[in-house]
Amino acid sequence: MTEIVGVTFVKDGNITYYNTNGFKLKKGINVLVEFNKGIRLAKVATTIHQIDETKLDKPLLKIKKIATKRDYYNHTNNLKDAKIALKKCNYLAKKYQLKMHIMDAYYTLDRDQLVFQFYAENRIDFRELARELASIYKTRIELRQIGVRDKAKEVGGIGMCGQKLCCSRFLKDFDSVSIAMAKNQNLALSPNKINGICGRLLCCLKYEDDCYTKMKKNLPKIDEEVEVDNKIGKVVRVDVLKQKYVVMLENGVEQEVEV
Repeated sequence: MTEIVGVTFVKDGNITYYNTNGFKLKKGINVLVEFNKGIRLAKVATTIHQIDETKLDKPLLKIKKIATKRDYYNHTNNLKDAKIALKKCNYLAKKYQLKMHIMDAYYTLDRDQLVFQFYAENRIDFRELARELASIYKTRIELRQIGVRDKAKEVGGIGMCGQKLCCSRFLKDFDSVSIAMAKNQNLALSPNKINGICGRLLCCLKYEDDCYTKMKKNLPKIDEEVEVDNKIGKVVRVDVLKQKYVVMLENGVEQEVEV
């Protein structure tokens, strides 16, 4: 069994799990962790749990060490400098007439890398921008394009359910969501009903799709002819969750049938 702990990089952000690497950790303390080929400061957000790591798709990254006061001081300075770099990058993007919006910027703890995340509808040739940024900040520059769902994840917000967005709360990866899932759940195909604030199909359509598929196996389809009490009729309505359907009989009378 392996000991793991959840950490977060920003307040109320997504929790990412790491191998404790043998450290005795408590909620609220700061640690240094491996992150995108660099080291970042994070805060422990959960208690320690034990798991069988052999059942995971890939090995977990490890906690490097418990952060010192110097590490935290460097981290806070990096945050301040990253905010300035973010403004500078947006200014330079306009200078080079690049249709991109810089969403976020952060330094690795040792300032070996400065990462900018940006949103753009199309592919961007940012080579000139990267060269000027490298000449200004004298470190390795990475410009990482994110999608519209990633943008919503970074910005955050409240979904139509009244809860904080799933993507900014707990989702690590974005599963493929199709219009067929909305149809499978008998939802009105109105964009303001099935699209999230990102403008894409709601991620939560994926959550219940398998359940609806299993429950519909016991139910007939709309317009299907069925026999009820020795009478032939056509299915006009189906309630998947209640496991009921309504049949229009040949005499024009509707009859509800429970599975």
